[in-house]
Amino acid sequence: MKGYNFLDHTADVMFEAFGSNLNEVFANAAIAVFDVQCNLKKINNKTKKIIKLKNENIEDLLFDFLEELIYLKDAKSILFGKFKIKFKDVKNKFFLECIAHGEKINPAKHELKIDVKAVTLHEFFLKKIKNGWKCRVVLDI
Repeated sequence: MKGYNFLDHTADVMFEAFGSNLNEVFANAAIAVFDVQCNLKKINNKTKKIIKLKNENIEDLLFDFLEELIYLKDAKSILFGKFKIKFKDVKNKFFLECIAHGEKINPAKHELKIDVKAVTLHEFFLKKIKNGWKCRVVLDI
């Protein structure tokens, strides 16, 4: 079962992602962002990028993380398909370290779909639920 699902939205793309812990919900949200943009099965996860971020608010950290992935896609022309995420909570600050795997964009290979411009704050949330964590994200396309 996928750790995310797409919801109806009039103009943009909206999804919810789930995970039994923060690592899973962040990874599933990241995968959903790239599922919108390309055929994930076509990504050869041979390039590794380490992403380190921190924030005092875990919800803001998710927003920053997804924005960083979109920036890397735009600035470095990389599509990501696999994420290994670790968190540390130190004195009410959250530290994220992600190893993202992917490869340079090749339009002939990756079956590009919709280009994501940004994450919006519209309906954005991350919250603890009975069986773990859930987020909702609207992507500006």
